Amino acid sequence: MAYQDQWPEKDAVAAELVAAMYDASLDQFLPHSWLGMRFPGYYHRIHFAGSGFRAVSGDIRHNPTGIPQPPFRTYREMDWFGFPLYGGRSPGMLRDGGEVYMMKAAPAMEMREMADSSVPPPAPTAANGAVEEGADLAQEPEKNTGEKPAPPPVRRNLNETVFFFPELRTDAQGNVVLKFTMNEALTRWKFLAFGHTKDLQWAVSEKSVVTQKELMILTNPPRFLREGDVLEFTAKVSNLSQETISGTAVLNLFDAAGMQPVDGDFGPAQKTVSFTVQPGQSAPVSWRLNVPAGKVDGLTWQVFAEGKQFRDGEENTLPVLTNRMLVTETLPITVRGNQTKTVVFDNLKNNNSGSLRTHRYTVEFTSNPAWYAVQALPYLMEFPHECTEQIFSRFYANTLAGSVTQKMPGLRRVYDKWKTAGSGAMQSNLSKNQELKTALLEETPWVLEAQSEAQQKQNIALLFDLNRMTDERERTITMLAERQGEGGGWPWFPGGRESWHITQHIVAGFGHLDKLGAFSLENDQQGSNLLDRAMGFCDSEIQRRYADLERLAQAGKTKLDDDHLDGLAIHYLYARSFFPLDRVDKVTAYYLDQGAKYWLKRGLYEQGMLALALHRHGRLEAAQNIVASLRERAIVKEELGMYWPFDWGMYWYQLPIETQALLVEVFDEVAADRKAVEELRIWLLKNKQTNRWESTKATAEAVYALLLHGDNWLENTKPVQVSLGGKTLKPAEYEAGTGYFKETWKGSEVKSNWSTIKVENPNSNLVWGAAYWQYFEDLDKIQSFKKTPLTIVKQLYQEENTPTGPKLTAINEGNVLKPGDKIKVRIEIRVDRAMEYVHLKDMRASGFEPVNVLSSYRWQGGLGYYESTKDLATHFFIDYLPRGTFVFEYPLVVSHRGDFSNGVTTLQCMYAPEFSSHSEGVRVRVE
Repeated sequence: MAYQDQWPEKDAVAAELVAAMYDASLDQFLPHSWLGMRFPGYYHRIHFAGSGFRAVSGDIRHNPTGIPQPPFRTYREMDWFGFPLYGGRSPGMLRDGGEVYMMKAAPAMEMREMADSSVPPPAPTAANGAVEEGADLAQEPEKNTGEKPAPPPVRRNLNETVFFFPELRTDAQGNVVLKFTMNEALTRWKFLAFGHTKDLQWAVSEKSVVTQKELMILTNPPRFLREGDVLEFTAKVSNLSQETISGTAVLNLFDAAGMQPVDGDFGPAQKTVSFTVQPGQSAPVSWRLNVPAGKVDGLTWQVFAEGKQFRDGEENTLPVLTNRMLVTETLPITVRGNQTKTVVFDNLKNNNSGSLRTHRYTVEFTSNPAWYAVQALPYLMEFPHECTEQIFSRFYANTLAGSVTQKMPGLRRVYDKWKTAGSGAMQSNLSKNQELKTALLEETPWVLEAQSEAQQKQNIALLFDLNRMTDERERTITMLAERQGEGGGWPWFPGGRESWHITQHIVAGFGHLDKLGAFSLENDQQGSNLLDRAMGFCDSEIQRRYADLERLAQAGKTKLDDDHLDGLAIHYLYARSFFPLDRVDKVTAYYLDQGAKYWLKRGLYEQGMLALALHRHGRLEAAQNIVASLRERAIVKEELGMYWPFDWGMYWYQLPIETQALLVEVFDEVAADRKAVEELRIWLLKNKQTNRWESTKATAEAVYALLLHGDNWLENTKPVQVSLGGKTLKPAEYEAGTGYFKETWKGSEVKSNWSTIKVENPNSNLVWGAAYWQYFEDLDKIQSFKKTPLTIVKQLYQEENTPTGPKLTAINEGNVLKPGDKIKVRIEIRVDRAMEYVHLKDMRASGFEPVNVLSSYRWQGGLGYYESTKDLATHFFIDYLPRGTFVFEYPLVVSHRGDFSNGVTTLQCMYAPEFSSHSEGVRVRVE
């Protein structure tokens, strides 16, 4: 043993100890050890630099890893007597006075000198069920008395952790006694101990403890069994004696629920197999099992080995999973205004499987999705942070809600219906479809956000309370007045500098409200004063920028004809265009000329602002050129409408929702193209279907574009007509406003001709809905489902090492694998729109073992996700899935022989459950 010099060797001291013991094989996944306390050290140096010599660092430091650390100590610094040296703190050096590897410990369960390997262990004692450190659980041969031997012992406690004792104290002699019942797994254990005194003297012990018998049977069970699988259950018999042992191994199978024998159901050819094991060697034994269907939910197995009066046995339980799966096929349906569409469930129409059984059939539809924009308004009021932009968003929401309520009296009537008890409109879209989800809502990482969505819908009651709207509006306008700086600008948060961008954002917001007739400069004196001061601040900022530019041009460092157009200048032109001056001043004219000349170098959002600014200032030709360019670059699809491949980024002009909303404004005002406006609004609505508008600014701009541009979709009240197999549905109730309804039928009611769905939309607005077909089917007979914006292609590959590197070979039906083969799972996902909160679940065969056993957040192929490895499947949780094609890969190892169902891979957008998909089921064979 080695001790620090502060802790003299062999001295008995009063100390505290923490001890733990666990299966050493766990270190293969994540190594674990305890480190001693590193004492603070003080290090000072003088650095000679060009500016003079000075002290640049001095520090107190201890190692932050390992056990909890003592607090920082503060030392007095040297008195420099006015000499111009300056002390600082930075990472320094540590003094290390030596290492302590263990403490002197008393017998653990009559364990003597645990840390001193020179002391031979005494014989095991079974009086108190304890096992001594260093003992090997060797079983002495029993004397042959001529009597029938006792039944073989069964080891059941196979836990991987033996104990964790957080606080133990030494006695007067400095000894520690650890009493515990040893686990029954035959393996190598890692023992850790850490002790310390009041004055922080410390010691660490790390030892190995082996539990073993002269004859051992060690099993290799899978994590689970699946009905219909053929599995080779394997074990090995180890001989640690000095002689050859011949004997028999027996496998007994029981129903875990009642412990009734089920050997006949699983059909091993023979329960008893013979073995012969040489000294110091092992011999394999195995049984081939056929997992029956519908017999047991849990299988308890017992394996015994016996030879020459040595006996050993092991017992454990495995879950037995059904090979049938509840499959949910979803068919999202989107129908344009005044159109009719027919869609078909191909798998239902062409169903020839004798094992498929329909469980449920559901149709849901929303006749007027534009009302989801109304349901998004409370988010503007309830955002938790008190930044100036959010304060204005509350003012914006209340003013807009008041204006919409006055212009659309029907909205008030709809809201009153929403308030009635049990109204489904107040429920989250997630909550409405829980029974259709392939993953439980409570198991997803974003459950709190789902609950928040439901709460936001309930807050509509507050939003449309006219008295509260008036009070909230007056309160927010007063807060804006208090926060406005002397120069007229607003900071982001109180106490900060006046922000040019935040101020222009608020000016543009006032412009929106004025353009909609919700805010009047003549009738709102307080708001008008705020706006005048804010525009004065923005005018000053743009003039200051131009003056600096002129000085640089006069100095010959630049030219005024060069490109000096940036985002803030464009934003100024846009915000100012809501309140144009009677006569354009020199600075504004300069930047308008810049916009007309250099707009091609800007992004979509900036081009949209320039088009509106140029149009409102009479530069009609330049504005039309921008619109023509935007039209040429646009993507138009039947379901998604008109949109662009947006410039994603962190800046305020790289946000897709705000950009799309602005371009609605452009095509409405500059192009006067009502058809394009409707196409653009369709994309906004479809985005709301699979995403949340994540910011107050995005929500405000989207609501502005949806409610107050183009046709008034909120006035459409005719319900959509849905027909199944030629018969028109007649729902008993429609949700007020949205026209939402949902009809569900049991499996026995579903007819084969319901595979064809016809939808007639009598309104001018876009409508959407979905059909859900749920059925039970054998995993290896499930057909892939591709009639959805989410598609999955799954392929297994065998990885082989070659002279040129690893080679992947596709595993197809009929390929034969062998134990030890490396498998690469490749899952390809294709998605035609951005989605949030996507859950991907990949099942695997019971004969495969995962390599990635630690759950963690990962990055692969530019996509971030959380990967969680479970016994039955590997789960991927994706917060945000952009449009495109993505590939997931992860490794497996073949661990058992047999014939296995590999399951399927399922994918679902949790925010919009109608968007889901699954791969086909396959079987794999291992010989």
